[in-house]
Formats: sequence, C-alpha cells, structure tokens
Amino acid sequence: MIRKIMILGFYTLILCLYPSYAENPVQTDWGNPQITVKQTDNQWILRGQEHTVILNNNTLALQIKDREITWSLEGSQKGDLLVEVNGQNISLCLSDATKIEITAYDTGFMSGVKVQLAGYRHNDNPLDLQIQLFLCLQAPDEDLICELVALENQIKVKECRWPGAFDSQSVDHTVVPFMQGMLLPAKWPQHVWLYDTLSYGRGLYMPWWGYQQDHSAAMLILETPADGGCHFSHPAGGPTRMGPRWVHTLGKLSYPRRARLCFFQQGNYVTLAKQYRKYVIEHGQFVSLKEKIARNPLVEKLVGSPVVHTSILVHIQPESSYFNKEDASKNHHYVRFEKRAEQLRALSEKGLSRAYVHLDGWGFRGYDNLHPDILPPCPEAGGWDGLRTLAGTCENLGYVFALHDQYRDYYLDAKSYNPRHTVIDESGNRYYGSTWYGGKQSLLCPSLALGHVTKNYTSLLDHGIKIRGAYLDVFAVIPPDECYNPEHPVSRRQCLAYRGECFDFIRTKVGVVSSEEPADWAVPNLDLVHHGPYALHPNPGHGSAMGIPIPLFNLVYHDAIFLPWSLGKGAWGIPETDMGYLHGLANAGVPYLSIQPSNEELQRVRTICKLHQRLALKELTDHTFLDDKYRRQKTVFADGTTVMVDLDKDTYEIVPGL
Repeated sequence: MIRKIMILGFYTLILCLYPSYAENPVQTDWGNPQITVKQTDNQWILRGQEHTVILNNNTLALQIKDREITWSLEGSQKGDLLVEVNGQNISLCLSDATKIEITAYDTGFMSGVKVQLAGYRHNDNPLDLQIQLFLCLQAPDEDLICELVALENQIKVKECRWPGAFDSQSVDHTVVPFMQGMLLPAKWPQHVWLYDTLSYGRGLYMPWWGYQQDHSAAMLILETPADGGCHFSHPAGGPTRMGPRWVHTLGKLSYPRRARLCFFQQGNYVTLAKQYRKYVIEHGQFVSLKEKIARNPLVEKLVGSPVVHTSILVHIQPESSYFNKEDASKNHHYVRFEKRAEQLRALSEKGLSRAYVHLDGWGFRGYDNLHPDILPPCPEAGGWDGLRTLAGTCENLGYVFALHDQYRDYYLDAKSYNPRHTVIDESGNRYYGSTWYGGKQSLLCPSLALGHVTKNYTSLLDHGIKIRGAYLDVFAVIPPDECYNPEHPVSRRQCLAYRGECFDFIRTKVGVVSSEEPADWAVPNLDLVHHGPYALHPNPGHGSAMGIPIPLFNLVYHDAIFLPWSLGKGAWGIPETDMGYLHGLANAGVPYLSIQPSNEELQRVRTICKLHQRLALKELTDHTFLDDKYRRQKTVFADGTTVMVDLDKDTYEIVPGL
C-alpha cells in the first residue's frame, strides 16, 4: 500500500510540473523533438529545430521553411474530394467544409495539428461526412507526416487529393520514378505524361517522387501506397504539377492514408533515392541479393549470367489484334524443343559457361494462349519428352532453365474458364478484350491464381521437367486489381498479397522467381525481372526519352534484384539515340544474349557479364552528369568502381575500385 501511495504521489508531482500536457504538444524531456505549435489569426505554425511548417486555416495551403529555402504546397483545389452520394459521384473541395476545427495534436514522438472538416453540403443538403487531417513533425529528421482519415457513413469517399501539389514556382526539377527514373526540368519543352498514375505501375515503380530547388531537395513518400498514386501534368514548356492521389478500396476510403515529406538543405535526385533506400531498409522492405542467395543458392548462378530469351510456338488467334491477315504463316510457327537444345549446346561450345534461359511459347498452344490451362507442353514441338530434353540439356550445361507463364489474363477458350471466376469491376462489369495472341480473354481473380500455379508446376515437376525458375508475367508491372465479385472480393492490398504468394510458391518449389518489371512491392519476392529501362515517347517500347533518364530505381535496388538490359541502339525501353549496351554498363546490369549471337555480340556480353560479376552484389552509390547536355554520365559503386559513358560517342571507361 505504501508503495502504491508513493507511486501515486510521484505521478501527482509530474502532473504538477507539467500542468498543460493535454493542451501543449511540446514535450522535449520524453524524447520528442524541440517542436512548438502555435496558432495565429489565420494560420498554425509548427516550428522545429530545422523546419517551420505554416498551415493556412482557410485554404489548407502549406509552406515549409528549411532555413533559407521555402517550399510551397497548393491549398485545396476544385475537385480534390470525390464522394458518392446516393450512387452518384459528387466533386467537392476539402475547403468546402463549413465547419473547420484545428487543434494541437501530439503523440509523444511527433507534434502538430489535427484538422477536423465537417459541414459539407450538396444541393443545400447536408452530407454526413467528416474528414480528419493530421500534420505533424516527427523525430529525428523532422519529416512532415500527413495523414488523412475519412469518417464515412452513408457518404463514401471515392478519391481525395491531399496534401496539395508542390507549387511550380518553388520547383526547378521534378524527380519521378517513372520506370527506371526521370528528371524533369520545370520548363521542359515537350509534353510529358505518365503511362499510369497508381502505385506499382510503370508511372511509379516506387511510391515516391521528389523535387529539386537550387541545391536543395524534397520528397514525398506514400506510406500507404496500395490504394494511392499521383496526379500529374506537364504541358509542353511546363510547369509540372504533381501531387498525391488517394483512391478508395472496394468503394470506400476505409483506412487512414499517410504520406511522409522529407526535406534536404543540400541534395538532388541521388539524395532522394538514397533516402528512399534507407526508408525501405528500415521498414523491412529491402531484401538484398546476398540474402536471396542465402535463402536459395540457385540465385547465385545468375551473377554474371546473360539472359537467353527464346521461344517455341507462336500461335495468333483470328480475334487477336496481332493477327496477320496478309501472311498466314506469321500466325503459326514453331521451333522444336530439340532444336533449342542443340542451339544452347552450340552456345556452350563458344565458351558460355553460365546463362539464364527464359523460354516463351512452350505451352499447348504457345505464347499467351489458353492461360491458365497451358499443359501439356506444345505437342508439335515435342510435347513432354521434348520439354524434358530441353530442361535436361540446360541442367547439364549449368544453365538456369525458366519458363514464361501468366496468371492474370484469363482466356475464354481455356479449359477451366468460367465467368464466375473473373474479376468484376465496381460497376458490376467484367473486362473482355482480345489484344494478345490468344484472342478473347477476361481477367482471372487474383485470389484464384495460386491454385492454378500450384496445379501447373506440380504437374511439371511430377513429369520430371527440371525447371529451375518461372516468370509470372505482368504481376510486377500492372497496378493491383480490385475484384467486386461477391464470391471472391479482393482489395488492392489483398491482390498484392495473392501475387506475392504465387512468387513465393515458385521460389520454394521451383527456384528463381521473375516477372515483367520491378514494381518495388515485389522486389523482396523477385530475383530477376524482364526489364526496367526508361520511359519513352510515344510508348514504352520505342522512341525518344521522356524528360532526362536517370537510374533512380537502381540507386535504390541495384544490389537487390537482377535487371537485364537490351544492348542495341534504341532497343526496348532505350532512347532511340542511345546504345543499350552503354546503359547496361553504367548500371552494371545483366545483358540479353541471342541464342545464335554474332561474335561482336558475344564480346559485348562477356564485357558486361564480367562487370556484373564484380558489381552485382554492390550498391550503386552515385550517378552524375558530366556535361550540360546529359550525354556524358558517371556511376559509382560501393567498392569504388566507376563507369563513365558517352552516349554521343558510344564510348565507355571502367575504373575498377578496391
């Protein structure tokens, strides 16, 4: 009893010493940074040791002062809040709230304000909706944490854009993880657009973007990225406008959405990439190649290995957009499995001691046909025996043998096709298309993908096929799907989890895991991707660069995944003026190799493989431009190795490190 009285007395003393704790968010003695929160007539001010944040009470505009640098964020804009009222989507502004209450807010590790927005109306009718916004500076770096919570009853929030975009007047360059990466000057003369704007597509391989102003930099990280993305515009000549966009999950905002803003008095796009690398490491989302090799020693065989991408059967259905009406022979042609085995033996005789062999079109009706029911292997090309021979040949040569496969497109002539298993969108509709070789298709619900993966690869292994890897197409390049089918509803976050389960099954039962492109949610699951090059105009395949290409993705993840490069001029994803070979060297990547290469191609592949052997497991630490035309570039790796390339002269220099 005496002890309890002493404890109560101690806490009474504490409360006496700190009588305003519930009202005053400043708490330095418990580890909270030196942050003061103050209200004036029309603004709230959050002041830390490095940063000062000013919130306009009426417009919700923000200013962040980082000593001599000021960053401005737009206030509420028309249409930044989209809600559903009685089945109809209504466009509002966050600042349309007739009741705005702002109070100090403190968690013990971050301090700021809570903004309560209510009193929204439509056609003079009140809307039962409240929006809560939280703005806080967090220790130790005084990052600005922005959190959005919607209290939804009958009113559903379908989309919200907050915080506002950085004001173009305070930005010199925008830094976007648009595919491999893009640096976009504010007055860039060409129109620029993103291929898609939700996280984990080609528009945002990684869920962040940033800004440069003079010698300073800032970035925004989407901490709840599965249902988030950006809105983006850059007309010819600028300016660039880019800000966060939160979309609903299965019809409602449902859960808090959060963004983190980081500021650097000295920094550029490399600084931002390294900050994001630090972020994913601290949050357990970074799995290095060393760790992947430890969990699956087969992955080590990819170090210094070229990717030999070859195929068996091409069959194009009449409904496909690729169907050739002029030359029927182009709609169906194949090479036997034994022929591919013979060609691989010839490669080995030329001195190629290791390779990763990626095989397309091996299924019953070839490439992009009949998924998910692709077995048995192509009968015309040799069937089970032929595939077994090819896989065995790779095993004997020491090559890693992997199959191309796909579990999103759901073909209407597949044996298991049933419309009840397809994705249904929010409007109750099923997608139907016929773009790809296999003709008419819908979309398989992601909740059902793993069952088909298990079925097919169990059968392949039971037939004695020595497959050592599998490529699950599109999973790591298409933003996550939602499914409103009442038999198997799936949110975007669940979709990513289902895709990850498929990758994990391949790793544990088969070997090397690969997919199309390196959306960063999948990097912990994947060993290799098909490509991860630069964004081009007018499409991802060929054309001129959009903005200035920079290796943002590799600055974060070079030592976490194998990323192949096509070596030719203007190859897929390579600006039409550039040699892919030079970009591959600068990034110390994996090269593609033809199954029947020329001596010149073999020589280049040996050079880049030797570099990859040295640097595959090393961090890419720096990238700089050596001229004002962005054509001479230098990359630096963790061991000090430096690679310099001149994209105009098609030359390079490699200076080994320690």
